[in-house]
Order: sequence, then structure tokens, then C-alpha cells
Amino acid sequence: MKTIRKLLNVQDLHEKKIRFLEETANFIRQDVVKMLTRAGSGHSAGPLGLADVFTAFYFHILNHDPKRPNWAERDRLVLSNGHVCPVLYAALARAGYFPHEELATLRKLHSRLQGHPHRGSLPGVETTSGPLGSGLSQAIGMALAARLDGKRQRIYCLMSDAEQQEGNVWEAAMFAGKNKLSNLTALIDRNNIQIDGFTEDVMPLEPLREKYEAFNWHVLEIDGHSFEAIISAAAEARAIFEKPTLIIAHTVPGRGVSFMEQNYSWHGRPPSKRESKQALHELRTLGNKIRSEHQ
Repeated sequence: MKTIRKLLNVQDLHEKKIRFLEETANFIRQDVVKMLTRAGSGHSAGPLGLADVFTAFYFHILNHDPKRPNWAERDRLVLSNGHVCPVLYAALARAGYFPHEELATLRKLHSRLQGHPHRGSLPGVETTSGPLGSGLSQAIGMALAARLDGKRQRIYCLMSDAEQQEGNVWEAAMFAGKNKLSNLTALIDRNNIQIDGFTEDVMPLEPLREKYEAFNWHVLEIDGHSFEAIISAAAEARAIFEKPTLIIAHTVPGRGVSFMEQNYSWHGRPPSKRESKQALHELRTLGNKIRSEHQ
């Protein structure tokens, strides 16, 4: 009986953790909608689609300390596709890096929350990003330095799928594979859209998995909205010692807002006040559904 009770308690803790992550991701999506509406500019689809990934990282996967953002032994998360920064800011605020009310200043004059992340302006921001394609090289530099220094920290790099159309991504991928940077995990947001259409129409990326495998990467493909899948993939990456790992996370752009989902026109525009009201209603209704499913 004691063994059975212990197993039940472990399962109960797991379900509570997943419920917490789901609810946090929903709040982060609401934050993103509110921020973009106030700003009157910015990107909607990508941040909403990545809310689950950022929640998993900042509330479960990363070894970090919001009270000590410059702690030398922390894991690093490099955001290469900096235009999705509203979801990064929302995750950082909810994790405790800076006051939540500061989210309302996104893209405002003198705000620390710039339209693309700026290192040094905001606690928790590891790199300045904007030009697509440079983040993987930056993450590789951190991973190589950590290995040379004998540190056990992990370096993570988040990229967009359209970003894979940049040539310097593949130079970096080749370098990481050659040097067997096993402390590096990259994640591609495979939402299939970019600012002027679908990736496979603009510049086809497939077979994406096989390309990275040919560059000596360990590649995983997951549902980017499943917390179990995201967490399991990150755990598997930590167990790979002979090569870097790539996680291809299949996501729905605009996730949680019906009129934004799978619509590439939302890649680079914010909701109006009327659209924001509808979006927040849908997300709040979804939040109630999440809570009821776990009760």
C-alpha cells in the first residue's frame, strides 16, 4: 500500500505541475495580447505560438535565478528570432526578473522593453537580437567557452524556421557539429510561416531534420504545445554527450486565438482594441477550460 500511495502522490504532483504550466502559458498569452495592443506595433503570431515553449523553459527546464540574473553558473537562453520578444518579456516578468506592470511599456519611448531584445537593458536578456541568423553563432560561442572553462551549464538557442533560410545559420550548424558541442541545445519554432507567406512557398526548408542530422546533430521532433514533450526533449538533450541537439518544435502560430491561428498575416502586426477584446475573451475561456479539465 505504501508503494502504491507513493506512486499516486508522484502522479498527483506531475498533474499539478502540468496544470501550473498550462495556466502560466495562458496568462503569458494574455500578457502578449495586452502588450501588443498598447504598443500598437509588434508581432503576434510567433509569441502566441511559443508561449508553451517559454513557459516550459523558464518554469521548469532552465537552471536560473531571477534574483541573481548574472549568476555565473546559470543556463543561458539565446533568443535569435528577436521579433518574438513579447513572449520572452512576459515569461521573464512572470518568473520574477522585473515588475509585471512594466510589460505595459513595450516599445514605448525610454522603455527597457524594446522592439527587439537589448542585452544590458533588461535583466534576463542574454543577447541583443534583431538580424535573423546570428543567434546560433552567439550560442555556440557561449557553449564553447563553457566547455573550455569546465562549466556544466547548458546553452539553449531559440530560432524561427524561416531563419533557417539564412546562410550563416548553416555555417554555425556545421561548426557546432564538427566540435561536438553537446552542451548546446537549439530549438526551432516550426510554425511554417514568415512575414510574406508560408515557408515552403517562399523558400522550402524540408527535409529540415535530415539537413541537421547531416551536420552531425542529434535531432528530435515534438509537439511544441505539449509540456511533456518539451520537457522530455530537453531531458534527452542533456543525455547526449557526442553531439549538439536540435529540437524541432511544431507549433501553431497565433495559438489560442482563433482568427490568428495559421494565418501568416499576423506574423508582424498587433491586434486592434476590438480584436484584442475578442482574443482575450477566447484566452480567458480557454483558461477556464484548462482548470476544469484538471479538477
